[in-house]
Amino acid sequence: MKNKFTIISRLAVAGVALSLCVAGLAAAETQNPDAQPAAKAAAPKGAAPKAEAKKTDSAAKTTATALSAKDKTFMQNAAKGGMAEVEMGKMAQAKGQSDGVKKFGARMVAEHGNANNELMALAAKKGVKLSAAKSKMAKMGANFDKEYMAEMIKDHQKDLAEFQGAAKDATDPDVKKFAEKGSKMVQKHLKLAQETQSKLK
Repeated sequence: MKNKFTIISRLAVAGVALSLCVAGLAAAETQNPDAQPAAKAAAPKGAAPKAEAKKTDSAAKTTATALSAKDKTFMQNAAKGGMAEVEMGKMAQAKGQSDGVKKFGARMVAEHGNANNELMALAAKKGVKLSAAKSKMAKMGANFDKEYMAEMIKDHQKDLAEFQGAAKDATDPDVKKFAEKGSKMVQKHLKLAQETQSKLK
């Protein structure tokens, strides 16, 4: 009988201890209500970068759409002209007879090459596709120097009109800035082409 009473007493003490433990946990949870939902509140990994990428793509499409057809045409024509100037400039360095023609060709390669790089970067930013024009060099015969310089004067007169028009009428500020800078370069090239031609025999 004594053993039975001892076992019952121990069970009662254990029950009281368990009740106190549960009550303590409940109290701790009540005092710190923010501890449990913290994990649920965390945003899923990868959500922000994907959303940011979508915003970037959307912004690029909007920029390309906002660019006027006239601005796009100017950029495409400028690319064709600039690439042709580089190609013909390289040919002038190789086939030119006079030092003046060779130097002029070298300047076309360097300065139009730099302008082409700027234009390609601008086209990538605006979402405009550029392509090269067919070379005119096949038409030039034995009297290369005179034919080349005559072609340079003709090309730069045409280019100058296009660049000045875009510098005045372009609606996109970046395209306008490129045209303003380019028109100054083309104007110098036209003057140099005329001077170089005048010195040919």
